[in-house]
Amino acid sequence: MKRWLLTLTGLLQLCNLQAQYKVEEAPEWSARFIRNNGWFGGDGIYSIPFNGVENRRSDSLLFIFSDSMIGTIENDSLQPGSRMIHNSVAIWNGKELQFYWPENEQHEAISVFEPSTPLTEKNDYYWLGDGFVNQEQDNTLYIFGYRIRNVSQEAFGFREVGNTLIKIKQGTKPPFMKYEQQDTPFFFTDKDGQIGSFGAGIYVNTKKAGAPAPDGYVYIYGVHGMGKGMVVARVKPAEFDHSDQWRFYDGREWVKEMNKAADVTDKVSNELSVSPLPDGKYALIFQEGGLGTTIGMRVGASPVGPFGPVIKLWDCSKDAEEKTYVMYNAKAHPGISAPGELLISYNVNSVEFFNDLQKHPHLYRPRFLRLKLTH
Repeated sequence: MKRWLLTLTGLLQLCNLQAQYKVEEAPEWSARFIRNNGWFGGDGIYSIPFNGVENRRSDSLLFIFSDSMIGTIENDSLQPGSRMIHNSVAIWNGKELQFYWPENEQHEAISVFEPSTPLTEKNDYYWLGDGFVNQEQDNTLYIFGYRIRNVSQEAFGFREVGNTLIKIKQGTKPPFMKYEQQDTPFFFTDKDGQIGSFGAGIYVNTKKAGAPAPDGYVYIYGVHGMGKGMVVARVKPAEFDHSDQWRFYDGREWVKEMNKAADVTDKVSNELSVSPLPDGKYALIFQEGGLGTTIGMRVGASPVGPFGPVIKLWDCSKDAEEKTYVMYNAKAHPGISAPGELLISYNVNSVEFFNDLQKHPHLYRPRFLRLKLTH
């Protein structure tokens, strides 16, 4: 009987929440990434306001991408000479996007960030996690770098092998030829022997960052295992790059031991976001289960929950022009969102990437939705 009552309560809460918002496409933002020259595709999109003020619109904002395509499309046909690099960046000035990547001596596009930490092995490369501008450390830009290694030629023939922090001094211009990087202990194996890593999302809960209920901490979200469990750490921004100062939520309190971190929810994606809502709660935005057609939201009472049931915001099925397409890693972007709204991006890719890219050269780019909060 008690379980039935709890289920009924959850359903009533879910119905109430669904009455408080509506979701629609944001075609003007999706169109900004339909490009025919230079950068014409990428995933892993995160947005970082340069002034460090999160959760409000900004006209000076950094986008970071993981695997990116550089080349030329003419008459909807991909031209010879296109090239994949493992990460790139863009700057939004309130009106337009400017993309950046470096070139080698042969004038070929190369990745913005390359791993060179003590734990790096030959041929490792970076995909990027979330980042923020740390106002307590001279407005230094921090970005999580995931060291990735190819292990086979199959569609998912890669694995993460390490977690790092990339550190960029204020005033450094893209494509960031000068930066620091350090290995972190925040790549782990869970109790089931599956890997996990922190950096999937960051919520800066400080007064300077514009948080509505600041407690002075940066919250860092990690994801692990096939069940996509989400764990949480926090640290004061002044100590962000001091791993011994991080604390991990064990479901009741904050502890020093990372292996005691408890899942606060599950079925999330390896990239996600946590954003405050007008009613004092928090929206966790993600692709349900990591890969799939459902963009989900869970609403939490705090940055660590407890989080409610999955609210299905959007079905991405219509983006699957081919059966080989996959959708993944939805997240919100408060820095480009109007008051009372959250712009949400999600990625589109293919398990037969290069074959499908020849047929649909604009397939590999973010799509955008607008979550309009009616209360």
